Amino acid sequence: MFDLSTIAIVVVVLYLLSSIKILREYERAVIFRLGRVLTTPKGPGVILVFAPIDRMVKVSLRVDTLEVPPQDVVTRDNVTVKVNAVVYFRVLEPRLAIIEVTNFIYATSQLAQTTLRSVLGEMELDELLSQREKVNVRLQSILDQHTSPWGVKVTMVEVKQVDLPEQMIRAIGRQAEAERERRAKIIHAEGEYTASEKLGMAAAVIEKEPIALQLRYLQTLVEIGTEKNTTIIFPFPIDMVSALTKALNKYGDGPKQDAK
Repeated sequence: MFDLSTIAIVVVVLYLLSSIKILREYERAVIFRLGRVLTTPKGPGVILVFAPIDRMVKVSLRVDTLEVPPQDVVTRDNVTVKVNAVVYFRVLEPRLAIIEVTNFIYATSQLAQTTLRSVLGEMELDELLSQREKVNVRLQSILDQHTSPWGVKVTMVEVKQVDLPEQMIRAIGRQAEAERERRAKIIHAEGEYTASEKLGMAAAVIEKEPIALQLRYLQTLVEIGTEKNTTIIFPFPIDMVSALTKALNKYGDGPKQDAK
């Protein structure tokens, strides 16, 4: 039979073995000793937790992902959209994450939903669609400001998807089409203006050197001849037409004067 000392030693050894806890590199243990939290969390590696005096709560320091479910948001210009987002956060102070809030993951989720609705409700639809990066930065700043007392750091917020009503999608499509037509007309007008300027410069040069017009006629004939066309168009000088017209008018006025 074992004596009492042997039994006591075995009990102590078993108690010490059960008190050994191993924490991973990304884990920290918040220890409550007789109900009071220790100042410094323990870990990683081997730690001792003396139950029932000590109670351990493990906290992960890895970046966690929180998906915000779709929220119905009314923008400042009274457009109803459905928006969802993703929040990336991590615990920096395990002690605060345990003693300052009941469930920091649930609290961060609810805060992200309310912040998403309030921030997007202050923006117009065009800002929401075109300034996505600005929206993400503002959401991240507000969430981080509210979660820092919990020892939680919000590292990034990304708006995933914005679902628009069918009528609004058609209206945006018409607006985009009208905008492209406007740009096309402006580009066409700018091209016409530039072409008119170049033609004016060319006319000034031809006015100084009339032979340049005849050289242009010959160049046009060469270009037409290279296309293997059966019809050749020969440009008739406008000066000859004007001279012929004047001669005909003069000839036509002669008999009328004789009749008088």
